[in-house]
Amino acid sequence: MGRAFSILIAIGLLPLLADTTVSAAEIPALFRTPRRPALPIVKNRTWVRTPIDTFILARLEAEGLTPSSPADKERLLRRVTFDLTGLPPTLAEQEAFLADTSPDAYRKVVERLLASPRYGERWAQHWLDLVRYAESDGFKADDLRPAAHRYRDYVVRALNADVPYDRFLRQQIAGDELEPDNPDALVATGFLRLWPDEYNAANLEQRRQEILDDVTDVTGQVFLGLTLGCARCHDHKFDPIAQTDYFRLQAFFAPMRTRDDLPAANEKERNEYQRRLDDWQKASAAIRAEMDKLLADKRRAHRQSALGKFRAEIQQAVLTPDEKRTPYQRHIALIAEKQLQTPDANLAKTLPADKKKAYERLEKQLAALPMPRPEPLPSAMAATDAGLDTPPTFLLAGGDWRKPREELQPGFPMVLDTSKPDIRTNKERKTTGRRSALARWMTRNDNPLTARVAVNRLWQHHFGTGIVASSGDFGAMGEAPTHPELLDWLAVEFVSHGWSIKHMHRLMVLSAAYRQDSRVDAASPAGVAARRVDADNRLLWHARRRRLEGEALRDAMLALSGELSPRMFGPSARPKLPANISKYAWKPDAAPQDRHRRSIYVLAKRNMRYPLFDAFDLPDMHNCCSRRLNTTTSPQALLLLNGDFALERGQRLAEVLSERCGDNDARLVAEAYRLAWGRRATKEEIELGTRFLKQRSEELRTSKHGDRGSQDRAAVVADFCHALLNTNEFLFVD
Repeated sequence: MGRAFSILIAIGLLPLLADTTVSAAEIPALFRTPRRPALPIVKNRTWVRTPIDTFILARLEAEGLTPSSPADKERLLRRVTFDLTGLPPTLAEQEAFLADTSPDAYRKVVERLLASPRYGERWAQHWLDLVRYAESDGFKADDLRPAAHRYRDYVVRALNADVPYDRFLRQQIAGDELEPDNPDALVATGFLRLWPDEYNAANLEQRRQEILDDVTDVTGQVFLGLTLGCARCHDHKFDPIAQTDYFRLQAFFAPMRTRDDLPAANEKERNEYQRRLDDWQKASAAIRAEMDKLLADKRRAHRQSALGKFRAEIQQAVLTPDEKRTPYQRHIALIAEKQLQTPDANLAKTLPADKKKAYERLEKQLAALPMPRPEPLPSAMAATDAGLDTPPTFLLAGGDWRKPREELQPGFPMVLDTSKPDIRTNKERKTTGRRSALARWMTRNDNPLTARVAVNRLWQHHFGTGIVASSGDFGAMGEAPTHPELLDWLAVEFVSHGWSIKHMHRLMVLSAAYRQDSRVDAASPAGVAARRVDADNRLLWHARRRRLEGEALRDAMLALSGELSPRMFGPSARPKLPANISKYAWKPDAAPQDRHRRSIYVLAKRNMRYPLFDAFDLPDMHNCCSRRLNTTTSPQALLLLNGDFALERGQRLAEVLSERCGDNDARLVAEAYRLAWGRRATKEEIELGTRFLKQRSEELRTSKHGDRGSQDRAAVVADFCHALLNTNEFLFVD
């Protein structure tokens, strides 16, 4: 459907009816199954290193342009190391690469980086941006989600293991159905739990609908690159997606319920835990019965009070016996139950003095049992089905849950596929099979969008901009692909190589297009001609220079100062925060090695974003982010110049360099440049650095504070290192 045709629809001159059949000629090219195109014929065959280069070079030659020279080895090493691991190359890595003169020296670097556990940590952050990962609810309370970090860890592990992307997707949509005995697959369904949530909302019907809308919108944008949310209230104004398409897709999620009580453990671990728990329950049954009796009145009163805040229809759903509930009532009751329960410890605090004393005595008896209660297994923040009965899904007039129209069955956007979903109910496990049907369809080899969207995002992170620049919108209002044949070739290559993400990384970073220099002579005849034809570098006649994200900036500082903790996984790190920054602020970890873990492990709190990340364009964690903004603001400079974190890293780096180089200023300056910039300093730069050290030392000696010897020396070197952490060349990757 052409852009002009879509605009006519948008302004109301042409209607797009709910079940309008779109003819094959009107289907946009990106909505058709990709076919592998033939490789273009190019003149300069010697430039080509991977098939990717033929597509890039063919466009350049057609426009009379030539690629830039290759980047030098130092610049290329820093670029690919940051791209694949999010960290700067060490001095040893720099030396090894410069000393390796073999033809496959660069390929060996790429393989080393892809095999590094740091690779998964780097690329997991890109994925977490997409799925709006956070470890708290948002809204006013912003309560923490204690098990959320296990989803983050799943993503890191999956990427490091190169789990095929189709399986990676299926596990997140329907891991509980497709791989019921795989704890990782259960944890993966945490994707379906990442919405912002006002858990204590009284209008549960509206809350349930908002959750379903959120999951539908994000699923469409993350996996299909479609702005499905635009079809929630009416037919999409620009793309051939009807409102019925939106709610048919939403119907796949209608049976879904949240679970926080399912153990992320294998069958053997679950059985062993259950055996020990059964033994403990038998031994403690009498004591626990007395404790429950003491709490019974308080528990009943609390439940009655909490139930009273709900509307009559919700109260009726809760009070109706489960076997008599409608599927919709069952879902509403399950949501309500979380607000109707309160921990026994909280109830015990409200007991009268005599009962409280009796309860405390029973607690001591319980703790004194020779058989202690087994430690619970780690739990997953998961999703599964509430049962085999599914609440109906209606077309909602204006997207309003109070205005249901006709009932709809699960289905795919008709412009992509008109076939009926293959839904396989599993009565034994009490799942409807709806989400697994959706997951299978999304990962079919002939799905028009899934592979295209995935490879386009990989391209975006390696080349600065996607082949489709609007990587979250492949529709009519998105950007047209600069190299459509290349996009199709990459999509087919991805599928034909088992959906291997690492295979696609290799193709991209080993290409001549990726290895180009980012620095061009704008005044040269070639530079003037290239800028006249393609000022925005959409045809990739040179590499793009890019600034480090806040996470990579923090990690690089910690890596340079030798403080970066290698510990992976587990509950999140809590770095130091400025005093009185927010009522949502966390208490910092006591040990530096806990505070200084990689940024991927920093607590992701919606209402308290780590200041350095916030200043450097961290997404807001409420919405899917396909591509981060890149702003330049004064708080960025102020944080790096005056912030405690940057000042402390400069001091620590100074200590490291002083221990290694002693009083040899020239050596210290040279190593500092290599650490910070990933290249050898020029003679002039070393002279400037040593001159600064001498002049600054002299200033301190002649100041009113007098000569403090080693303290003056430490302060001078710290100033120099801090200045390096504020340089343009440290902040940007060429």
